[in-house]
Amino acid sequence: MAIRKFFSIAYRNLVRNGRRTTLTALAVALGLMVVFAMASLIDGMLKTMVADSIRISTGHLQIRSATYDENKASLLSKDLLQDGEAWVKQAEALPEVQSATPVLWSSGLLGTPRESTGIQILGIDTDASYHEPIREGIVAGEYLQNDDRGKILVGSMLADQMGINIGQRVSLAASNANGQGQEDVFTVVGLVDTGFPSIDQHRVILPMEQAQSYSGVGNRFSSLIIMLNDGENAEAVAAVLASPDTQYLTWRDLNSLILESVETGLIYYYVLYAIVFLAVGVLIANTLLMSVFARAREIGILGSLGMNRRQITLLFLVEGVLLAVLGIIFGWILGLALVAYMTYVGIAIPAETASMVEGFTMGTTIYGGFAFSDFIILSFLLLVIVSLVSLYPAWFAAKMEPVDALHAL
Repeated sequence: MAIRKFFSIAYRNLVRNGRRTTLTALAVALGLMVVFAMASLIDGMLKTMVADSIRISTGHLQIRSATYDENKASLLSKDLLQDGEAWVKQAEALPEVQSATPVLWSSGLLGTPRESTGIQILGIDTDASYHEPIREGIVAGEYLQNDDRGKILVGSMLADQMGINIGQRVSLAASNANGQGQEDVFTVVGLVDTGFPSIDQHRVILPMEQAQSYSGVGNRFSSLIIMLNDGENAEAVAAVLASPDTQYLTWRDLNSLILESVETGLIYYYVLYAIVFLAVGVLIANTLLMSVFARAREIGILGSLGMNRRQITLLFLVEGVLLAVLGIIFGWILGLALVAYMTYVGIAIPAETASMVEGFTMGTTIYGGFAFSDFIILSFLLLVIVSLVSLYPAWFAAKMEPVDALHAL
């Protein structure tokens, strides 16, 4: 019997039991939609979180003093680089470099008459293009100028938490380069909402010269943040700029926690994939077994007309594959619709939740991604699994004796 005939008979059987076929195909489609959504979420989170971190926090490459430890935010001379302007000129002379800017990090206490809280102090070149997200994130007041003195920007969530308003004077206490405690008063001229609670809840910003003067570090700075035209050139650029008394960290090093967390999370997603595929496989196997019992007489007639066991097995196997293909088609339609929503609209998460994630630059919206290669692989795996589980009902139908099948109810 020609293979086309098998497909024709299998197709008629599926159409004849339209309701059962539709429900089963819909279940397959929903299962595929779920795994598409998970694959999209992984792809989107990895790309979005890394891209956001590079854009707002790490850059593609950082050059630091060989002895600098970011966990301590040291202000000791040996832990800092010197002459940021010279470093910027050297870096931006390279064709691979888009921009470079020095930053100065330290920690301290921000205080009002009512309360105080620990914060990160960030000194920046306010004209640098890298800090455009800060400039665009001003939600009240105004941005800083490099020659401003006694002025400060405060994260919007931090301001809400402490009841700080524009024009209010706040105290900033920190240790200087000599390890001595100092305190000064600054006027809040702007509130910043970058969209990343982990930043907006814990940071105040000063012009670089003001931060250097306040910290007593002279013209030194913590790190040179470099943006590249292509992040894959980070190692090559680092090789040109680095020296024995410096260290460099690429965007992969700086975002290792994100990359490792997503990689670890993949294990759980693979388990979920397996559970969904197993459920879909069992459903199709059950549908085909029901079809075998319901068509026992038909199987007996086919056997008595000369169709051998191999052909009966192939017939039910083809039916299972067609059912899977139908479900996969519906699954692509539903799955791509959901993925499009996740990619362009995103999934909102509470700011409180985002701010609780340590070590991540996580915004209040999580976006998906179109991981087409993953979608194709997942669809193929589902088809293979369905084909394998279809073997049992196909074998069960083939082993039925024609005489017994003809006498079945």
